Amino acid sequence: MKLMKNTFVVEQKPLLSILSSMQPICTKRTTIDATSSILFQISHKELVIKSTDMEISLQASYLLKDSDLSEPQSFLVSGRRIFELVKELEGTITCQIEQEQIRLTSASVNLALNIKSPQDFPPFPERIENLMQFDAHVLLELFNKVAFLIPQNSANPALNGLLLEFCSTEMRMTATDGHCLVQARSPLYTLEKEQKWLLPRRAIFELKKILESCPESAVFLGICGSQLVFSGDSFNFFTKLLADPFPQYQTILEKKDFVPASIDRATFIKTLRRSACFLSGQFIATKFDFVSAEQLRVSMLNKDVGHLEEEVPLTQFQGARLEIRFYAPYLLSGLQVFPRDMITFYLKNSAKPIIFESSEERYQLLYLVMPVAPTNTHG
Repeated sequence: MKLMKNTFVVEQKPLLSILSSMQPICTKRTTIDATSSILFQISHKELVIKSTDMEISLQASYLLKDSDLSEPQSFLVSGRRIFELVKELEGTITCQIEQEQIRLTSASVNLALNIKSPQDFPPFPERIENLMQFDAHVLLELFNKVAFLIPQNSANPALNGLLLEFCSTEMRMTATDGHCLVQARSPLYTLEKEQKWLLPRRAIFELKKILESCPESAVFLGICGSQLVFSGDSFNFFTKLLADPFPQYQTILEKKDFVPASIDRATFIKTLRRSACFLSGQFIATKFDFVSAEQLRVSMLNKDVGHLEEEVPLTQFQGARLEIRFYAPYLLSGLQVFPRDMITFYLKNSAKPIIFESSEERYQLLYLVMPVAPTNTHG
C-alpha cells in the first residue's frame, strides 16, 4: 500500500523501548520548558529521537522500513504523552506529520498529538571523540558491582558519583559513602594517557538500564566537549560530570601489616542478617571477636530488643586475637556483590578497616568497611 505524503512507519515495541528509556529524562523538571518534550528528526531512512534535561542526554536511532517524506522533518512532542499513547498501541504504527500534529494510526486506532517547532530545544552535544570499546555485558557487570554504594543525597557532592579512572594497566571504578568503599579493577580496558571522570549517580543508573536492554553489543566510551559519552549501535548517552574532587582513597587501601583470613560468605551473611534484626532502627555496632585461626565469635546487644551470640568458622586467620566492631548493614551491603563461596578479607587492628577482596577472570573486586568505636555502641 502506497503511503501518504509525510508519513513513516514504525513498530510499536522498539519505539516504546526508546520512549521508555527517555522518560526519566523528559519528566525531570528543568528551567527550560522544551526539555519535557522529545525531539523527533525524520529522514527518508532513519528516525532519530533525542531527549535532554541539561545534565544527561540520550539520542536513539531507528531504521525506517517504509517512509514517504519529501524532505527531512523535525518537531517536538510531549515526551510523557507520546510514551503513554504508544504503550497502549500494538503492532505497526503509521505516523503522518501534519501542520501542527502527528497522527498515529494502528489497526482501528487513530490518534493525533500536537507538535511544536524544534527551535526551543536545547542544543545537543555533537562531535564525539571515541576513546575505547567495551563489551556491554562486562561494563554492566562492573557497574552492578559498585553502583549500589553511591549515595543519593550526600552532603558531600563528590560522594554522589562514581569515579572512573584509566591508566596504561587497568580501569578502576570506585564509589564511597564515607563509611564504606567499593572498587572494581579490570585489566581489560586501558588508556595510555591517565584519565579520570566523576560520573553522577543518576547517569550510572540510567546507563545501566540501557545496557540491560542490549547486553551482547559493543559500547564505545568517548568525550564530547566537557561531557562523557557512551555509544551503542543505536544510541548515544551523554552525561555531564561532577566537578567536586573525589576523596583521596589510595592510602586507606594499603594493607601493610594486615593479616588475611577467609570465611564462608553465605554463612557470614546469615549471621549478619540475624545481627541486623536486633537493630530496631538504631545505630548499634556488632562485636567481632577473632579468637583463633579457626574461630570468630559474633555478638550483638540491644538492651531494648535482646542479644545475639554466634560462632562462625574461620580459615587461615594468622593474627593475634582481635576484637573489632562494625555496623552489620555496612558489611552486608557489600558482601552481596561478591561472587565466590569463600571470601578473603584482611585485618590489622580495631582502628583499621576490614578489606574484602575477590579476584575474578575479568576483574578484581575490593570492599572496605570502617570500624565503629566502642563508645558509639550499646554493647
